[in-house]
Amino acid sequence: MFKKNYASRNINGKLLVSEYLSANKKLEQYVPQTVSFSLEHLEMMFNHYDMVYVKPDIGSHGKGIIKIERADSGFELYEIVQKKQSRSFYKTIPEVYERLKKRKTCRLIVQKGISLDRVNNRPYDIRAMVQRKPGGSWVCTGLMVKVGARNKIVTNYYQGGAIYSMKKLGKRQGLSVGATEARVRTLSRVALQIASTLSQRRSGMHEIGVDFAYDKKQQLWVLEVNSNHPQFYPLKKLDPAAYRKMKRFAASYGRRDA
Repeated sequence: MFKKNYASRNINGKLLVSEYLSANKKLEQYVPQTVSFSLEHLEMMFNHYDMVYVKPDIGSHGKGIIKIERADSGFELYEIVQKKQSRSFYKTIPEVYERLKKRKTCRLIVQKGISLDRVNNRPYDIRAMVQRKPGGSWVCTGLMVKVGARNKIVTNYYQGGAIYSMKKLGKRQGLSVGATEARVRTLSRVALQIASTLSQRRSGMHEIGVDFAYDKKQQLWVLEVNSNHPQFYPLKKLDPAAYRKMKRFAASYGRRDA
């Protein structure tokens, strides 16, 4: 975890962020159902969905994320341990719960699983970086696509993934230039709505990183919002102009590490 030593306040906890965004009528359609970790909630979620993710309420870089899927005669649990993915099988939800409870080292949440859209047969999500202009309003300063390593349950760059531009993603998926530009407009618009909503709940915020995903039906979802030291360093080579803009905005509120 990075230690932040600059002037941008954050909201601690994925569950709290989910509650804030779900309360906004314009944003609730993008927010997957998210609840605190308990046996009751785990059973409730599997009454509605065939796949869920269990995540640390406070965490980053894709660490500690576990995917649970309903199988023919039970439940399969996937996790990454020391960069290697493992799979285990349990017959009942109480067995899954007891296994996770024994390994629990922090507060956990349970989130509706999203079957991510794919590029080159790999799942991806899209990070939107949103920052305040020096002394001014929120601006979406850049987008980057995080493509998961083959057979990994997370798309994070630090877990062996790759970084694409939106233009490259569109080309790899066979989208027209117009379709890609429409995606960029939608992502930017929703990211700005998210920044506005959260900054009304928490004063002193100057930056957020919003992780979006499209599912296999092209429904847009908000997977996570990082307001604690969101990283944009991978854009240095991918989109130098966007990176320089982010650096300039970051410097205005004291961030100089990127």
